[in-house]
Amino acid sequence: MTETIARLRISLSDTDPEIWRVVDVPVEASLKMVHDIIQAAMGWQDYHLWEFEAGERRYGLPDREWPDVTAAKNTKLMTLIDRGLRQLDYTYDMGDNWHHTIVIEAVEPGQPDTKYPRYIDGARRCPPEDSGGTPGFENFLDAIADPKHDDHAELIEWYAGCYGGTYHPETIDELVTKRRVAAIANRRAAGQAAYAKRLNS
Repeated sequence: MTETIARLRISLSDTDPEIWRVVDVPVEASLKMVHDIIQAAMGWQDYHLWEFEAGERRYGLPDREWPDVTAAKNTKLMTLIDRGLRQLDYTYDMGDNWHHTIVIEAVEPGQPDTKYPRYIDGARRCPPEDSGGTPGFENFLDAIADPKHDDHAELIEWYAGCYGGTYHPETIDELVTKRRVAAIANRRAAGQAAYAKRLNS
């Protein structure tokens, strides 16, 4: 089956060199699914609050304290595309305030018999969770690169304790990233198959 997909370029703001990913996403995906895809592609752990801003509207998880936030699960990516929007802002972790720019680079037919979403490309490793936003991340990079830095030993130990191993900012584990995004595609395909089976039973 061929479906329409949007190619999204996800860029983590204020990073130099830039941390970015490109993914193909079905236009029928809800913004909640787009959130899940961003988390999987970037390498976040989905521990914190998040929201999209598109036009003058905000989308996320509805809460009494945030009455102006529209439910992301009820809004499809196609709805925004039909409004002429080609860029969204996505913020993850309102404390660290990781801001991402999401650019819709293309809307086109997907490949036949291909499960979407699909990871395409990317560069550089995502910051560790709870590293203090851009300023904290810059300090983290400086510290782990310099054995004489006051925080070197502490941050090396902190990262190893939380994630295991050593942080390598220049590389991403593409196999893991592809698997994380593919897991969403597989869940989506299973849900579609179950729905079709119910309709035909």
